[in-house]
Amino acid sequence: MNSRKEQLEALDRLLTIMDELREQCPWDKKQTMQSLRHLTIEETYELGDAILDNDLNEVKMELGDVLLHIIFYAKIGSETNDFDIADVANAICDKLVNRHPHIYGDVKVIDAEDVKRNWEQIKLKEGKKSVLEGVPRSLPALVKANRIQDKVSGVGFDWEEPQQVFEKVQEELGELQVEVEAGNKEKIEAEFGDVLFSMINYARFLGVNPENALERTNKKFIKRFQYLETKAKEVGKDMSDMSLEEMDVYWNEAKTKE
Repeated sequence: MNSRKEQLEALDRLLTIMDELREQCPWDKKQTMQSLRHLTIEETYELGDAILDNDLNEVKMELGDVLLHIIFYAKIGSETNDFDIADVANAICDKLVNRHPHIYGDVKVIDAEDVKRNWEQIKLKEGKKSVLEGVPRSLPALVKANRIQDKVSGVGFDWEEPQQVFEKVQEELGELQVEVEAGNKEKIEAEFGDVLFSMINYARFLGVNPENALERTNKKFIKRFQYLETKAKEVGKDMSDMSLEEMDVYWNEAKTKE
């Protein structure tokens, strides 16, 4: 591993390269925070993929891409005299010190749950009107639901036992079925949303990240389906002409190979 001196030198090298690119590269010169935004989101998802795949070399590369974007935004901020990378670093340092009074103050905590509760109380003291202010509006709905539930649990608005949450899931499924039988599309959508929300809450109680769980299932499904497509080609068949029973044979083969 690199020493602290080597780490700082590497960051200084990146800052120098960013200065040079901003001055000399036509593409880098024309970028704005707005033009970089969608690229930053893409890079973050690529990092997430690498983490799920447990590809540590790829995690390293994707972290570099995300770090570049942070440096890029700070460079743009410095050009308008609003902030630079030192301001960014100092702001997060100040926040970390302020939100960890059990490390930098005299507050006592027992476990991670105590820490989370303290965080939410500190945030309110910092001027936030709601514990939900920290949930980005543009988050995907599944991730947003998970963050909402996590935030409110930090101030004690939560179930006590996993079984209570499971019973809520069953209750919501029953309400959904009533609306399915009634055929009211608007109410079906509303109840379906309630089912998803309660399932995400149940995942939290089980210690499962619902986004990660669903993405793992997506990857598993893609792998099995692509195996099915490959096998269909090998026997010279078009999948649209295959029966479900024929497809199930290859689908089950794919499962046994996992």
